[in-house]
Amino acid sequence: MDIRIQPPEEALYIVNTLQSCGYSASFVGGCVRDSLLEKVPKDWDICTSALPEEIRQVFSGRKLLDVGIKHGTVCIVFDHVPYEVTTYRVDGDYTDHRHPDDVHFVGDIRQDLARRDFTVNAMAWNPKDGLIDLFGGREDLKKKAIRCVGNPRDRFDEDALRILRALRFASTYDFTLDDATSDAVHTLYPTLDGISAERIWQEMQKLLLGSGAGRILMDYADVFAHIMPPLKPCIGFDQRTPFHKYDVYEHMIRSVEACPKDSAIRLAMLLHDCGKPQAFTMDSKGIGHAHGHQEKSAMFAEGVLDRLKVDGKTRETVLDLVRYHDISIRLDRKSLLSRLNRFGEERFRQLILVHMADDMAKADWIRENAEKEYKARCDALDALLKEKPCYKLSDLAIRGGDLIRLGMKPGPEMGQVLSGLLNRVMDGTLENSREALLQAAQEDMHS
Repeated sequence: MDIRIQPPEEALYIVNTLQSCGYSASFVGGCVRDSLLEKVPKDWDICTSALPEEIRQVFSGRKLLDVGIKHGTVCIVFDHVPYEVTTYRVDGDYTDHRHPDDVHFVGDIRQDLARRDFTVNAMAWNPKDGLIDLFGGREDLKKKAIRCVGNPRDRFDEDALRILRALRFASTYDFTLDDATSDAVHTLYPTLDGISAERIWQEMQKLLLGSGAGRILMDYADVFAHIMPPLKPCIGFDQRTPFHKYDVYEHMIRSVEACPKDSAIRLAMLLHDCGKPQAFTMDSKGIGHAHGHQEKSAMFAEGVLDRLKVDGKTRETVLDLVRYHDISIRLDRKSLLSRLNRFGEERFRQLILVHMADDMAKADWIRENAEKEYKARCDALDALLKEKPCYKLSDLAIRGGDLIRLGMKPGPEMGQVLSGLLNRVMDGTLENSREALLQAAQEDMHS
């Protein structure tokens, strides 16, 4: 693995300037990790032996932000781009299992790197000294391993969110956790109860988007069932039906894998059948059924979304996709217009995708036709939309004002008349022209 680290000119200027003033300084953490993985870093964080007031003095002619001065961080801004420069430090006790009670500045980068979470995040680099890798991070990158710095139980006890961060990194980079780190995750995940819902959801969003999301969700089912309790009864639950080859939990995970990297859609698939165990019945032939599981799943999903304090837009998307994940989708014009009218184009396309993902996680004889059916549905919808059909009230050639001029008073009746006209247009029994619609409206008013 070659070292190809190319910081932005301004970031390199900060490091060189600190070094020229007699301080040590290096790029640290994610930017080093991502550079070694030949990925473009999002941020270029810098650590230094200089104290915060010394950093401010060296860069007194620049725009500075004291965003984390308590913890030794000064932001230096170049052309609206902030670079965080942090004094080497060691952390005090973590009484709340999330934040250090206090920090102590030190002059040795070794002590600073030793306090970090994972070996792949505990590397530093500068042009003068090259790569500073005291804990085997570079080798762990080669092995595609997430390993805690030091004792993993200590690292997770300090900050329980690191449990999810470990899983998130493993999902994002398609890595695995080393045995000791993995064991600590399986043991200490209940301590996530002390972490705010917002932080858990932030990590879950990133985790769901990872290339290794399915594998991590399977291998650490105990963790995710703790975060999302409705998942627990699904683990190992035999569906007893020829339509499925996996238990409920694995079926949902495999449907997640079949989705594009969209956190709302993937969360919906992770929860779409979570109501099946509660809705399960078995007939006299030993075949399992889960009538009404859609509504139960939506109810349980709503509880999960509340628990994680998910944003409104994601919430709406997830609940719609869970509640309607297996509605029938026929390809005739009338049916497609009806679905467009009910859901709108964006949501209907998502439901078509959800159908495919659901089928991709079922029995082989269903899975082998899933992509073909998905393409046929998309093609039929695309062909229909090219015609610019009328499927919503705003598409009608008349408006409420036209009905008022005919003598109708504003109110529910007006909405009913317009909806009735729209339905007839979609059925093909009424032309979407001003003349035809006004005539039909007059007839409705006098009938």
